[in-house]
Amino acid sequence: MTYLKIVQYMYLVFAGFFIYDAYTKALNGENYWLSVIIALVAIGMFFFRRHFYNKHQNPKR
Repeated sequence: MTYLKIVQYMYLVFAGFFIYDAYTKALNGENYWLSVIIALVAIGMFFFRRHFYNKHQNPKR
């Protein structure tokens, strides 16, 4: 597994952390929208990195 393959899954780990953070903030009545936005950006970055990693590995597609 190469470095780029590992990095794309780290975005999912970060997204999971921020989803958990948003959940705990919502239960405590705090403002949780920033955590939700960061989680959505991390998920988007996962798919963005995954697309370009696959494109780089299979250039004929």
